[in-house]
Amino acid sequence: MTKPSATPLALLPLPGRPAPTAPTATVPAAVAPGDAPGTGAATGSPWPASARAGAGGELLVGGVGLAEAADRFGTPLYVLDEAEVRARARAYRQALPHAEVLYAAKAFLCSAMADWVAEEGLGLDVCSSGELRLAASAGFPAHRIVLHGNAKTPEELRLARRLRVGRIVIDGAAEIARLAALVAADTPQRVLVRVLPGIAAGHHEAVRTGVGGQKFGFAIEGGDAADAVARVLAQPGLELTGLHCHLGSQITEVEPYLAAVDAVVRFLAGLRDRHGVELPELDLGGGHGIRYLPGDGELDLADFAGRVTTRLAARCAETGLALPRLVVEPDRAIAGPAGVAVYRVLSVKHTADGRVFAAVDGGMSDNPRPALYGSPYTVRLVGRRSDAPPARTDAVGRHCEAGDVLVRDACLPADLRAGDLLAVPAAGAYQLSMASGYNLVGRPAVLAVRDSRARLLIRRETVDDFRSREVGR
Repeated sequence: MTKPSATPLALLPLPGRPAPTAPTATVPAAVAPGDAPGTGAATGSPWPASARAGAGGELLVGGVGLAEAADRFGTPLYVLDEAEVRARARAYRQALPHAEVLYAAKAFLCSAMADWVAEEGLGLDVCSSGELRLAASAGFPAHRIVLHGNAKTPEELRLARRLRVGRIVIDGAAEIARLAALVAADTPQRVLVRVLPGIAAGHHEAVRTGVGGQKFGFAIEGGDAADAVARVLAQPGLELTGLHCHLGSQITEVEPYLAAVDAVVRFLAGLRDRHGVELPELDLGGGHGIRYLPGDGELDLADFAGRVTTRLAARCAETGLALPRLVVEPDRAIAGPAGVAVYRVLSVKHTADGRVFAAVDGGMSDNPRPALYGSPYTVRLVGRRSDAPPARTDAVGRHCEAGDVLVRDACLPADLRAGDLLAVPAAGAYQLSMASGYNLVGRPAVLAVRDSRARLLIRRETVDDFRSREVGR
């Protein structure tokens, strides 16, 4: 694909001892039973597949030592395994060869990520002008981009039209007239209508987006979705190519998607009977769950692909519908397992009631998920070996909130001390993309690793970056 004029950063070897060409041992269970990176999906590990033990307690990801990386680039540091991202994107293409796969940029987006998913044959799902502009500046093909969001601004719609994005998801009634006013009948805009099938799924009520009574989409029950479709069909400048639905986030079972297929196909059959149209696309969204803790369940991609495509074909045959092209939008399932967050311990506090708090140099400003959703993570010591017994420890952030806790009741060595490094897996999605400037700490740097080499993708945010936004006093 065409690249922007800027020269990409070269792969840079880390300083210090030579980077290993082939790690020789997987990481032992250490102090957290079952928390063994590098042992693969069969053991339920949340770590990247490339994670391996190095000398002296080092942990290698993509052949790069996390402690070495932290020494060179500072902490907090997010390490992204390029090979893991690519392998997961490729797995979706192989499991769903006749479907369209879109990476949902909201999980995490930078120019390198856009390159990787484009080169692996995926499209891109964006939900803001910021994500759209970044994708365009990275050279991502516009016809493979889908724009959605519940509150698109007029400027975002104009930008999408100017860039000629492939499809726009209609999420509210006001968007129908607003978008129709921007197009002419001889240059129609392809659109999807987002419907709510009435199915609740996801790990937290705040991310269950498939039911009515909320800000997203049009409910099938009650007639809102049917009315929206009729209004779109009445606009000559809008080409309705299909329906979109998204059930929620961190879904680990296939059954909710099967129920969504049943509900949406019934609705499609009703549209055919009412309007004489058969829509050629069905977008089932994403929300595919991953492992955050050792032994966690995750969505089985092969099971999902086989059962969803079979159910879709059966329901269409029963109703006499032509089989629509399936579209899916994986997000954390692509990026999440590829990321590891590395923090440095600033202090260890032992309280009179026997609790231990290890305060690190990051926290809710780079990972708000534990504070927002109570999301669980695992954590381990890296960079040195310890024979000390395990101690129940809360890994906490540095911010002025009692709820700034990254990992509760972690099993960490009893001799944990200031200066130690802690690594948190499954950190590639919905952490940096949701990061804030709380306490003006600054967002961490992002490092890509591959074949025992590393390159900086995003530099650390500094106080000067905050000050540069000020225009007066």
